[in-house]
Amino acid sequence: MPTVDVLVRTAVAIVVLAGIAVSILLASGVPRWHGPAFALVRATVQLTLLSVILTGVIQDAVWVGVALVVMFLVAVSVSTSRIGDPPSQAWRTALALFAGVGVAGSVVFLTGAVEYSPRFVLAVGAMVIGNAMTVASVTGRTFAQLRADRWPEVEAWLALGATPRRATRDLGRRAVHDALLPGIDQVKTTGVVVLPGAFVGAIFGGLSPVEAGRFQLVVLAAIMAAGAITSVTAIRLTGGALNRPPRAPV
Repeated sequence: MPTVDVLVRTAVAIVVLAGIAVSILLASGVPRWHGPAFALVRATVQLTLLSVILTGVIQDAVWVGVALVVMFLVAVSVSTSRIGDPPSQAWRTALALFAGVGVAGSVVFLTGAVEYSPRFVLAVGAMVIGNAMTVASVTGRTFAQLRADRWPEVEAWLALGATPRRATRDLGRRAVHDALLPGIDQVKTTGVVVLPGAFVGAIFGGLSPVEAGRFQLVVLAAIMAAGAITSVTAIRLTGGALNRPPRAPV
């Protein structure tokens, strides 16, 4: 357990860093400038609760399953709200996430690349769900933005007799590309620019650098596969549009 002195120093660092982020955004007139501070407060509360809970359940398969279900439902809720879909359409995000996370997770554990145990299922599942959530959000928001910005092009396709899906096909492909690009760049620069958390955590957990690198590569591959499946599935389920969509919420 960390000492009181360490906890105080940690709190000071977090407050100062949050203050820097908020101050810069506020001074620049950026909308929702308080977002980083609010996110950090939520993260602090959630990680504290998670740390306490996992202390007793990380070896229990049932409770690990419950934790993953909760993570998945929260991911669906967050992504749906970011895209701007009504709650009634959350099933599309849920299905896209389930497809991506399910396929990627199955490959990781069925191949034996990672030990099939509660703690590893939780670790890999959480990382894959979190990244798939981000991809789903960016895909949905980008697709809506592209349809709104290039609606005359969509109307032209419709006027020529194209189906709504065909009229927005190129926009969907662009949305998938843009959603996956940050993850691809991160993977390309892993070990040179980026030192991933799973790699560092594995080393701190006692694994050798070689074994930690192997584990990180498996996680990165799972994240990329889950992201691709999630993004493409989300576009497929969204389909075309007969009316100009509203812009995604800020």
